[in-house]
Amino acid sequence: MLHNPIIPAHLTSKLAPAALALSTSELVELGQEFYQWLIDNFHKYEITALVHARADFVDQVLQKVWCQHHLDEHQISLLAVGGYGRGELHPHSDVDILILTQSKISKELEHYIAAFITELWDIRLDIGHSVRSVKECVTRAKADVTIATNLLESRLICGNTMLEEQLRPHLNKKEFWPSDKFFIAKRDEQKQRHQQYRGAAYTLEPNLKANPGGLRDIQTISWVAKRHFLANTIQQLVEHDYLSDNELAELIECQDYLWRMRFCLHIVAGRSENRLLFDYQGDVANMMGFGDDGKPAVERMMKRFFRIINSINELNEMLLQHFEQGILGKDQHVTPVDIDKHFEQVGTLIRVKNRRGFIRHSMFLKLFIAIADNPKIKGIHSQTIRNMRNTRRRLIGGLNDYATCRTLFMELMRHPNGLGRAFNLMHRHEILANYLPEWQSIVGQMQFDLFHAYSVDEHSYRLIKNLYRFSLPEHNHEFPLCSTIAQKIRKPELLYIAGIFHDIAKGRGGDHSKLGAVDALAFGKVHKMSEHDSRLVAWLVQHHLLMSVTAQRKDISDPEVIAKFASVVRDENRLDYLYCLTVADMRATNESLWNSWKSNLLQELYFATKAAFRRGLEKPVELRTKIRENRQKALEKVAEQGIDLESVKTLWKQLKPDYFLRYTPTQQAWHARHILSHDKQKPLVIISEKPYRGGTEVFVYTKDKSNIFATIVSVLSAKKLSIHDAKIMTSKDGYTLNTFVVLDGKGHPLKDLYYLDNIKTTLNQYLTEGEAIDVSNKPIPSKLKQFKVRTKISFIKHNNPNVCSIEVVAMDRPGLLADIGQVFQECDVIVHTAKISTYGERVEDIFIVSNKNEQALSIDEQNQLESRLCEMA
Repeated sequence: MLHNPIIPAHLTSKLAPAALALSTSELVELGQEFYQWLIDNFHKYEITALVHARADFVDQVLQKVWCQHHLDEHQISLLAVGGYGRGELHPHSDVDILILTQSKISKELEHYIAAFITELWDIRLDIGHSVRSVKECVTRAKADVTIATNLLESRLICGNTMLEEQLRPHLNKKEFWPSDKFFIAKRDEQKQRHQQYRGAAYTLEPNLKANPGGLRDIQTISWVAKRHFLANTIQQLVEHDYLSDNELAELIECQDYLWRMRFCLHIVAGRSENRLLFDYQGDVANMMGFGDDGKPAVERMMKRFFRIINSINELNEMLLQHFEQGILGKDQHVTPVDIDKHFEQVGTLIRVKNRRGFIRHSMFLKLFIAIADNPKIKGIHSQTIRNMRNTRRRLIGGLNDYATCRTLFMELMRHPNGLGRAFNLMHRHEILANYLPEWQSIVGQMQFDLFHAYSVDEHSYRLIKNLYRFSLPEHNHEFPLCSTIAQKIRKPELLYIAGIFHDIAKGRGGDHSKLGAVDALAFGKVHKMSEHDSRLVAWLVQHHLLMSVTAQRKDISDPEVIAKFASVVRDENRLDYLYCLTVADMRATNESLWNSWKSNLLQELYFATKAAFRRGLEKPVELRTKIRENRQKALEKVAEQGIDLESVKTLWKQLKPDYFLRYTPTQQAWHARHILSHDKQKPLVIISEKPYRGGTEVFVYTKDKSNIFATIVSVLSAKKLSIHDAKIMTSKDGYTLNTFVVLDGKGHPLKDLYYLDNIKTTLNQYLTEGEAIDVSNKPIPSKLKQFKVRTKISFIKHNNPNVCSIEVVAMDRPGLLADIGQVFQECDVIVHTAKISTYGERVEDIFIVSNKNEQALSIDEQNQLESRLCEMA
């Protein structure tokens, strides 16, 4: 049994053996008092004391209940196993116990044990239990490393001491999970867990226990040490020269931080929870003392968390290598191979020959160039990791203070393999942060929203890896256009450097793009890059959002939009760099939000801009010529389908010239074919079978009414479709042509024919009835409730004096777009174009609108609309 002096006597006196028996309700009440005591004393005691205190308190509760059920009168033992066996219980941790018996037990004893377990559940302990004989324990443990691990951490709570004494020698025998086999099993177990959580370590809703760098990685070190050295604590690794005093202190500090987070998470969630979900982060940050200012407090907490798990990852890798070399004798059977005068290859690892080599700071960069030169090297030797860590801790300033290091860094950036494994290891072991002080400031920098899936440094790292992947021919099939461009770019290192700096100024306040561009220019100057190259990198950093914003929020079928974008980009070389950087950036921000619609928009913008450059910016598209060309191409397509050309021309006389600019000839022919064969007294709904710009095109042709937009949007929203683009036009004879580009809930075009027919039927029904579906009463997902987005309505002057642009920034929620459509209808606002953009919990929608007289909104109309939209949002 544990003994913890910090627990107040009034909480334990009733549990003393000589005290009166306690009813279930009294035990529940006592447990609640202790739970409150834990909360009240979180800031008074060290976290280790509180975690051990709960284990001690549970020990005394179990002893009391054990005796009250007369189990002390039988030859059986009660053992704590797993985390409880280590004496570590967080507020809602499972209580894992083993009831140890001599052999087969009687029916009467079975009944007593069942009643004991039932009462433990009744007093609200989350019990995990097993009832086994000594022989059964040994047999099962030999077959299952998880059971073996639990038994190795077992300790006696109460009962027959002889049984526990019989079990212990079996567990300590060498043939019971020999340390080499145990090490391999735990190492493989960790590899499998890391693979399961691959890429999740730096996501914004981590699992404190299972994530790479989490508590389980510390426990793995402890388990291996316990088996090999029969060590009871991780501190004993210092005695065996596996840990230095500094490394031990760092590991304990990391564990304490994660324990404090987990303790608070249990309190906030009110249950055993290891996932630090957005729902809990604000309250956890407040309880941990980071403040109650919401987003800033969470970002401070998470920045420290991400740095902690990086330290644990590195220590875990180093120590498991040490174990592998010590337990398996791996190095003893490998002859080192010289790489050069500084390094040697040991198996698949690189090792520095001189343990004091990193005192010369250039050795850090030389190490990674050697890795880039040798594809057979898979990692860094544990001895070298320790040498790097020790020298890194003593660094004053950045490695880029030294001219030799700057030369070597540029050599790595230009190396054909430099951004492969070498860059992975450089990032993992924090050498990039030690090279660039600016990078150090974004390490672990969180962005508390649903749009950014990773910390800023992890996002930037993934962006750079995406860029490097474009350069590898074996990945050409993934992003063919990016691969084609990247593999012909003469200086790919400029792309990589732009990737390093594109978000490096986040968290400083101000425009991070402009601040990052200043940093990039300074970097180019001290690294002796040409002025042209430095300015190109700075331009890319400053404008890294330009292409994604233009593609997603502007009408790229408008020649004026293309001309304006091209005037900023200026030449094809910049366009190539910007396109690759944009795709890599969007993919690295949140892979789940990347879809074929965005991909197609970017490609269309790229090719349209390229055509503008080749035509010459001084020769803009002549709109009348473009209209004639599109009409002629559409007529040719119509003729191929055997449709009467005169009927088509008659139909087109009712359409305004803008129609022939904003729709492709293929779309125009598609519309004409269906409109001419349809009863114009009924709504026409057609849905493209092939994706358009990576999405599914829903086209509606019907008599114009005031609520058409609101009706269509409400139906599509009710079908759980995401709307990304809308075009609304009216004909001269009173019909409206509406096109919506939609994706399903997973971001894919629609394929199911039955589903498509269902959408058509529903749209026809509601368009005929002239009613919208009420989708505003759908519950808001709990994840969204943690965020606050201030509604902002902006009116922007448009090139066309008869319309104006409205930007709506608001909190996303089910039915929001349908509600916006309803407000437009109530205010007699006509929508001509809509660009719908969702960034996690935030929407930024652009609408081109006019009033019912087809004039731009007056100031009074704008004020009325803004007021209604703010009320609605």
